[in-house]
Amino acid sequence: MASRKEEKERRRQERLAREEAARQRAHARRLYAYIVGGVLGVAAIAAIVLVIAAGGDGGSSDSGGSFSVEPKNTLTPPPQQLSNLFVAARAAKCELKNPEIAGRTHIPPKTKVKYATNPPTSGNHDPVPTPDGVYSKQPNPRNLVHTLEHGRVELQYKSSLPERTKRQLGGLFKEDAHLLLLYPNDTMPYKVAAATWGHLIGCKRVSSATFDALRAFIGRYRDTAPESSQSQPANF
Repeated sequence: MASRKEEKERRRQERLAREEAARQRAHARRLYAYIVGGVLGVAAIAAIVLVIAAGGDGGSSDSGGSFSVEPKNTLTPPPQQLSNLFVAARAAKCELKNPEIAGRTHIPPKTKVKYATNPPTSGNHDPVPTPDGVYSKQPNPRNLVHTLEHGRVELQYKSSLPERTKRQLGGLFKEDAHLLLLYPNDTMPYKVAAATWGHLIGCKRVSSATFDALRAFIGRYRDTAPESSQSQPANF
């Protein structure tokens, strides 16, 4: 039978073994946390670099910075009542135009170009298109025109619009952001407009019907440009 002294030593050794095992588990957890944290840190830096690169692809300092449309920054737009583009445009008193195609050549950054409409709907442009997304200021039109050629629809608004209306436009963007851009345009003659390659809708006032007209325009002309997945653009 083990003596009292031996039993005490055995228990001490068991306690030391448990403490050592606990220390090793804690060390392993810390090491894992460092590794995961490092990987996530690298991934975060890479993501930031990609976002910055995407925002700067226009080759111009005024290409604008993109930001995410968070739920707290948007409002649900008025529910759809009219689905026909022409009916909705008449109800909203918006102009529908299909200007003549004014060229599609890639031009160097220093080559001057003037677009026939504002917002532009075609014309010679920068070789790099503006990425899809929401922008806090208007990207360079030279890059935006190239984006149109790839089948995008560009939603535009006057910065002077009421905050509620701008947040509703953010909600409209969120309904289906596929091949879509949203940004301010303070030089156009409209309060709200949308452009795609060869087509334009411009609204000098904003009502519930305006959102129906914009939805119908997006649905009709998205992905219908020369370099989109469709073979031919649609016509009015």
